[in-house]
Amino acid sequence: QVQLVESGGGLVQAGESLRLSCVASGSTWEISTMHWYRQAPGKQRELVASIRIGGTTIYADSVKDRFTISRDNAKNTVYLQMNSLKPEDTAVYFCNGKRVGQMNLSGYWGQGTQVTVSS
Repeated sequence: QVQLVESGGGLVQAGESLRLSCVASGSTWEISTMHWYRQAPGKQRELVASIRIGGTTIYADSVKDRFTISRDNAKNTVYLQMNSLKPEDTAVYFCNGKRVGQMNLSGYWGQGTQVTVSS
């Protein structure tokens, strides 16, 4: 089993920045890829960014050039640096870790951290 704990959410104004952290514990050796998802009220959970163990990253078009995902393997931590935040970025942000072969909304999940961006 793997436990994921997010932190770093909060209330900011449009244009400001936040950095989210996700600390993994337990059987972390199982995890191949780490992801950040978000879910706004009344909307489906969507993939924001992904990072593979080798460092390859993927971003949703809506956050490309504003958000940066990174990982510190020694600390079992994944980060999401969010710059130039917009009100439409308001959501609960979830950390997700997948084993090889897992897809979509499978894998391990954190409890989520709220990000609110005011205009």
